[in-house]
Amino acid sequence: MLKSCSFEVSLADKQTVILPEEPIADFIKNNHKRIKVIASFENQQIEFHAALKKEKTGLFRIYFSKAKQKELGVFMNDYFKLQVFEDTTKYGVEMSEELEAVLLSDYDAYQIFENLTAGKQRSIIYAISRYKAQQTRIDKSLILTENLKRGIKDPKLWFKPNN
Repeated sequence: MLKSCSFEVSLADKQTVILPEEPIADFIKNNHKRIKVIASFENQQIEFHAALKKEKTGLFRIYFSKAKQKELGVFMNDYFKLQVFEDTTKYGVEMSEELEAVLLSDYDAYQIFENLTAGKQRSIIYAISRYKAQQTRIDKSLILTENLKRGIKDPKLWFKPNN
């Protein structure tokens, strides 16, 4: 598995980090678009998946949300460590056990899910994983599968129960 050395970065703006080219050279050379990131600051460490974006300027950025900044405890002008790994997940993000189980139990919904764009798949996975309670993740996954089978294409309606 491809991985970088640990390197120091800071926030480039409110929600992105510019990655120095040297530690990620192999990722660039191998055309990796999705990466797994471990960020550490003082005694905190978080792990997340990200898109490796090339800017028009030639710089490479990743999105680093306010929630991730808060969880890690970093602010503008703080320097923190990143290490980048090859993303070996099927969807470019970890799928919750609940969503995976519901999709595997409903072949038709699974087929529809598999035919969605990679971005829509990740949006669904992120949306389900935001729920803290396991039962809520199950319930929302069941609603999603029913709505996919009904042909609902609007992502805003995927998690709304059909009355």
